[in-house]
Amino acid sequence: MKHLLYSLALTCTALSARAQTDTTDVGKLTISGYIDSYYLTAFNRPQSGNLLGVDQLAGRAFDRLTDQFALGLVQAKLAYSNRKSDLVIDLTFGPNAELGNFGNTTGALNLYRPQSPYSAALYGTSAAIKQAYFTYRIIPKLSFTVGQFGTHIGYEVIDAPLNYNYSLSNLFNNGPFYHVGLKAAYAFSDKTSVMLGVVNNWDNLADDNKQKSLVGQLSLKPLSTMTVYLNWIGGHGDDTYLTTLVQSGTLPALFQDYQRNLFDLVVNYQLTPKFYLGLNGAYGWYNFHTNSATEAAAVTAAFDKTRPSWGGVALYSNYAINDVVGVGVRYEHFEDKHSVRYLQTVNNSLTVTTPITLAATKLIIKPEFRLDTSPSNYYENSNGAGTGTQTTLGVAFIYKY
Repeated sequence: MKHLLYSLALTCTALSARAQTDTTDVGKLTISGYIDSYYLTAFNRPQSGNLLGVDQLAGRAFDRLTDQFALGLVQAKLAYSNRKSDLVIDLTFGPNAELGNFGNTTGALNLYRPQSPYSAALYGTSAAIKQAYFTYRIIPKLSFTVGQFGTHIGYEVIDAPLNYNYSLSNLFNNGPFYHVGLKAAYAFSDKTSVMLGVVNNWDNLADDNKQKSLVGQLSLKPLSTMTVYLNWIGGHGDDTYLTTLVQSGTLPALFQDYQRNLFDLVVNYQLTPKFYLGLNGAYGWYNFHTNSATEAAAVTAAFDKTRPSWGGVALYSNYAINDVVGVGVRYEHFEDKHSVRYLQTVNNSLTVTTPITLAATKLIIKPEFRLDTSPSNYYENSNGAGTGTQTTLGVAFIYKY
């Protein structure tokens, strides 16, 4: 008994000392955010006054209003960190917030991806949540994250201050945007790390079914000025849009039986202190399971083939002329010729942006020229008819704190 009491006393002493150490680690609270707005004009003069295209899908998903001052996004972000953990509460408001978080909202902005029928009562204040997660470091090299977090897929993010160009690429516009789930990250060294996780699905607050999607990322740093990210997400029956079409009777039940995969590559290379190069490439596909020629014909009628795919590549470069002015060019080729995502066509775009940074880097003004071309006359002219070219010239105003 004495040995037991002694052991308990030692244990309590150790736990008390650890608790005392943890309570002294008060951590740090950071408050940040931004607002952005823009004004642009389109030389093709779309009759509708927006850049969505003749089918009103997503020709230009975010900065899409013409010949008027428009608000983009308002962000209020709280971040708390201590020795073992991080907490992020990222709230956003405004048109771009709803577009980027459309799986958590209701109404007209959800036309292209209806919400899950299993979660109709969960929306409301969730619409303001862009991210809400915590990270716990089990050991310095191993951590796990739980909550709603931005996707690891892609080069660009919705946060205007973090992108060199103001308008967003089609690789970004066609998602995914965010996930709800759990992921773990392990750093093998300063040059190599891996992330694996399980999430509900793509761009939706609640899951559509009992199956989950898996996510993964391999991060490499071959040079001190270069990082490479190999990303993946895959799942079974994880498309809310297809699920809704099946349940409404628009599509037969066989369209629920599929796998969806997306592989993504991101490369960042700071060639010189002033000159930067970037690359983003992605390829995704749906693999529908068909048990007869009739089922195969039904899938082919909807998507041209039983394994419809989409993807694209974007090249980035920018040069810092001085501490105030820079110039950046993005070229992108994107294909959704099987109409499995939102663009539903083939598109090429060239974007030239010249950021002007003022007020101790808090204010960024971004004049921008963008040219989009599509062989399917996807864009809209002044008569409301289709045209193969869309050219815009505008300026964005971004203030961060």
